Amino acid sequence: MKYDFDLVTNRRNSNSLKWDISDYELPMWVADMDFRTAPEILVAIKERAEHGIFGYSVVPDLWYEAYGNWWRNRHHFEIEHDWLIFCTGVVPAISSIVRKLTTPAEKVLIQTPVYNIFFNSILNNGRQVLENELKYKDGEYEIDFEDLERKLADPQTSLMILCNPHNPIGKIWDRETLSQIGALCKKHHVVVLSDEIHCDLVAPGKEYIPFASVSEDCRDCSITCIAPTKAFNLAGLQTAAVAVPNPILRHKVWRGLNTDEVAEPNSFAVDAAVAAFTKGAPWLDELQAYLFQNKEITANYIQKNIPALRVVKSEATYLVWIDCRKLPGTSDEIVQFIRSTTGLILSSGAQYGNGGEKFIRMNIGCPRTVLEDGLSRLMRGIRKYEERTVGNV
Repeated sequence: MKYDFDLVTNRRNSNSLKWDISDYELPMWVADMDFRTAPEILVAIKERAEHGIFGYSVVPDLWYEAYGNWWRNRHHFEIEHDWLIFCTGVVPAISSIVRKLTTPAEKVLIQTPVYNIFFNSILNNGRQVLENELKYKDGEYEIDFEDLERKLADPQTSLMILCNPHNPIGKIWDRETLSQIGALCKKHHVVVLSDEIHCDLVAPGKEYIPFASVSEDCRDCSITCIAPTKAFNLAGLQTAAVAVPNPILRHKVWRGLNTDEVAEPNSFAVDAAVAAFTKGAPWLDELQAYLFQNKEITANYIQKNIPALRVVKSEATYLVWIDCRKLPGTSDEIVQFIRSTTGLILSSGAQYGNGGEKFIRMNIGCPRTVLEDGLSRLMRGIRKYEERTVGNV
């Protein structure tokens, strides 16, 4: 391999949300990776920093071209220049769009278990969360379309937030599924806000399908949030984009983002994104292979050493969704016990809404030695948890 993903970089004492913890603890929860970003991106950032002046920035044509070429070449979808709007992040965009396209007390539909910050973007803005719980059977997830249509038909439902690929379950939605969602949303006059931030973190040989690419219905009712931040580990640089084919929706989104003052780049946001999408493909290809080796190692280790747990098969993200239904207690209790006894920090599935209560999420976007440490701690924690709970029966 050209790039060294085994390199361990000390992130402690760097004002890291993830690593600002006790020395003995190991964080494998929040969705950022423990890899240095692509060297080609570091070069672009250093060159910008060496200029020495950090005034207000504009978004040049090069930024639009970088996004357009990446989606054309990587994802076989033409994103037109006029569709794109710069934004400081996917979450700020989602919150802004919720405010602009819905009114207080209206319902925003999400498919749970799903990224927990969706709840914040809805509830903190005075809207109602409407959950279309995914069906879980034999280790696989699928959409309950009967329930979905019933809830989309509610006159108070005006927006659906789609997670594509889905976090935390790691599922790539197929074309037929996306088409069916688009047709139902058009039928019931619901706008689809598609969070596609994990789209470049797929298994080697797999491809995600942009929601807006599937059909005219999907394109016309869609707002898509995209960014290089997950794939290239750039979340702290606050750089993202919103793609809106429908000109009426686009004007509303543009107006909302500008009203909320989240449509202007910082001094590094453009250069980093352009470098990622014009020079980062070889690094990303190697990263994908490394991540999915990590996933295989994790699944095999858990199957062999922790029979009470089951890894849900996935094709996207660097997050592992783990079924804990054989264990007593809640996912909150399980992750709290693991942290207190081993220092391993995981995400409780309960925070992802209905259907997540007996699952935990583990971030395996890290060097192999860190992963091995985490898996060892997980085994010790679960064994101690089983000993404690059996002893209390």
